[in-house]
Amino acid sequence: MIEIVYPQGVIVAGVDEVGRGPLVGDVVTAAVILDPHNPIAGLGDSKVLSDKKRQLLAPLIREHALAWAIGRCSPAEIDELNILQATMLAMSRAVAALSVQPGFVFIDGNRCPSLPMPAQAVVKGDSRVAEISAASILAKVARDQDMVELDARHPQYGFAQHKGYPTKAHFVALSAHGVLPEYRRSFKPVATQLLLEASLTATRGQ
Repeated sequence: MIEIVYPQGVIVAGVDEVGRGPLVGDVVTAAVILDPHNPIAGLGDSKVLSDKKRQLLAPLIREHALAWAIGRCSPAEIDELNILQATMLAMSRAVAALSVQPGFVFIDGNRCPSLPMPAQAVVKGDSRVAEISAASILAKVARDQDMVELDARHPQYGFAQHKGYPTKAHFVALSAHGVLPEYRRSFKPVATQLLLEASLTATRGQ
């Protein structure tokens, strides 16, 4: 496992993403620069933390971090670029949106987006680098809120429960109610449903 070395005298940011796997909604990233003189207790991998814990930590991160920002790519961008390239773009957008520009960036995962400063990819970084942990929490809270809001508009799909991931309940709802504009049309289950809907429309038109 690659050693994590913080460069001396350089402002460091951490970046993470949430939402590569879902069938619907934006892929959401966050970039965070923590204040070394104001540490935040309880940071960790957002996927391991409970929702209650994330909801408690997110405002602390936003309040005590030196800088933070959210980056996104829309379903249309995901369909155009593919999910990997859209994630890289959303990460670069989050870094660019920081009110304080870092001199070095830790990226969760095994590859780095194109950035104007040095960066290092850290596998399982959300449990190894505090800045990435903070970013993972902000990104997760932001995307979960997206799904709650989408659920309020379309409660029959159950987005507040499955958060857009390809669960059995989600497949049942997608089959019953069809493809919304917020879906990622390039993802296979959505593309399959679109073909089915087109076939049914054509049959009715005959």
